[in-house]
Amino acid sequence: MICAAFLRCPKYPLDHPSSSLIMSSLRFIAKHPTISMVEPCTTLRELKQIHTQLFINGLLNNPHLAGQFIASIALNNPSNLYYSNQVLDHSQKPTLFTFNSMIRAHSKSSTPHRSFHFYSRILHSTDNFAPDNYTFTFLVRTSAQLLAPQIGSSVYCALVKYGFEHDPHVQSGLIYMYAEFGDLVACHRVFSSICEPDLVCQTAMVSACAKMGDVGFARKLFDKMSQKDPIAWNAMISGYAQCGQSREALTLFNLMQREGVKVNEVSMVSVLSACAHLGALDQGRWAHVYIERNKLPMTLALGTALIDMYSKCGNMNKAMEAFWRMKEKNVYTWSSAIGGLAMNGAGEKCLELFSLMKQDGVQPNEVTFVSVLRGCSVVGLVEEGRKHFVSMSKVYGIEPQLEHYGLMVDLYGRAGRLDEALNFINGMPVRPHVGAWGALLNACKIYKNMEMGELASRKIVEIEAKNHGAYVLLSNIYADTKDWDRVSNVRQTMNVKGVRKQPGCSVIEVGGGEVHEFFVGDKSHPRYAEIQVMLGEIAKRLKLLGYVANTNPVLFDIEEEEKENALCMHSEKIAIAFGLISLGPDVPIRIVKNLRVCWDCHDATKMISKAFNREIIVRDRNRFHHFRAGECSCKGYW
Repeated sequence: MICAAFLRCPKYPLDHPSSSLIMSSLRFIAKHPTISMVEPCTTLRELKQIHTQLFINGLLNNPHLAGQFIASIALNNPSNLYYSNQVLDHSQKPTLFTFNSMIRAHSKSSTPHRSFHFYSRILHSTDNFAPDNYTFTFLVRTSAQLLAPQIGSSVYCALVKYGFEHDPHVQSGLIYMYAEFGDLVACHRVFSSICEPDLVCQTAMVSACAKMGDVGFARKLFDKMSQKDPIAWNAMISGYAQCGQSREALTLFNLMQREGVKVNEVSMVSVLSACAHLGALDQGRWAHVYIERNKLPMTLALGTALIDMYSKCGNMNKAMEAFWRMKEKNVYTWSSAIGGLAMNGAGEKCLELFSLMKQDGVQPNEVTFVSVLRGCSVVGLVEEGRKHFVSMSKVYGIEPQLEHYGLMVDLYGRAGRLDEALNFINGMPVRPHVGAWGALLNACKIYKNMEMGELASRKIVEIEAKNHGAYVLLSNIYADTKDWDRVSNVRQTMNVKGVRKQPGCSVIEVGGGEVHEFFVGDKSHPRYAEIQVMLGEIAKRLKLLGYVANTNPVLFDIEEEEKENALCMHSEKIAIAFGLISLGPDVPIRIVKNLRVCWDCHDATKMISKAFNREIIVRDRNRFHHFRAGECSCKGYW
């Protein structure tokens, strides 16, 4: 219906007689004092009182004042949007400004499709109105809100008919619309058609490219902009954070501050997200102080990001402090705190918080149950986890997703119940995914079940032919049983198929926010000579404590991870050595690794924490390990 309406619409030239009326209505800026009383907090009763005053004084007979009153309700008091519709229905001569205001208000409401009702009224008005550039700017936004490419195409055809395809407001709106549709090619097409894009169009394009992952083009355009508003800065920082380029996000944020650009909630959410990704606690703490010092309102989004940052930096005390200080909490806030506790190995506390959430009347969602099941898994609460999994569909009407199934396999597998894990996979109502088979394969590695490990590895490779993790874990299972022939066969298969093991990478923050990155076998750091000396000191102290390296997997990994001593050159050990020479004796060493920590590094790190009397916190791909006095928070259950 909507598309057909666009194709039927007549075309009016830009010099149509109604144009002067349109412009005069748009320039009627001064508001009547009574109309100015309409504010976001105005109640319906107060609105009716204002309406009565305007009616008694005959002011609503003036089309412009009537339009201002309708627009003020629709745009300033959206909770009473329906009332503005009622006022409009009794308006004798509504102006184009009035209709545009209603289109704009509905484009931002929960009923954006209603915008087209007012567009239809413009086309069929007795005053022969023609839609203007504002009309189409708002309709383009409506299409984006609806996520309806077909309607967006119809809007585009209509605006071309009316000659507004070169209007800057419309062009920036089109870029935004195509970005919402995920059509980066269309964004580039619109932008390349603009001879001299203004600040708004440039900002829209930076936002679009950054949002869809083309941060390279976005940054080039951003750097060329002679003027940059906060929206452009926020879009660029957010783009970096979403693409995992967290160091670039923080660097740009620092530049933003030096340029004196006003920082808002949006900026800080992206900054906290970048700190969380890097595990950069010092920079995250600084961001928290900045928020408090500048009195930024602790919105739900900002508070949740703060909890997530502290959780992913391994400081659950600060995370929970931020959680309890929040006056308002939604399901994402609760889920973030529950997930943080699970990630940091506090499974029982995770379940306690989940109980409090339900008592508070907050309905859990899919994300909540991911955290709850993970909490059960890290402490081996199989029956508890099974109960929560069943409750998803039976109690809350939530259909389990692939991630939930994978976590159940992990729950059974880590507890050593491999047959139940395999039966669960075979009973899945959907095709088992890599995550489920990977969880089983990891359990087979822990419990040295070669036969089931071969099955899991084979299933993974059937789904993802170049999944390096499947080959590596299977090889390590063979290595644990000293079956070197099969280890060699796995390596040869990888070479033939062109499968390469992902290199280990560890990140550590030192010196008040300085982030350093180390790769396996990395000798490129400026302080490598000092690091090498410390690695020697670590080896000497561990030997005195009776440490013997687990060299079983080394035969497989030797080409990738050995320079002089394969195990000693794993990225987390290099990062720990750097932490020991760079941080004060009372400062915890915090490391983020891109892969799962290997058994040897796990055992070695426990002993390093004892030998050097240091707290070492490692976040690997699966969870946190808090090492203190020769023990790990995971208690060997990981």
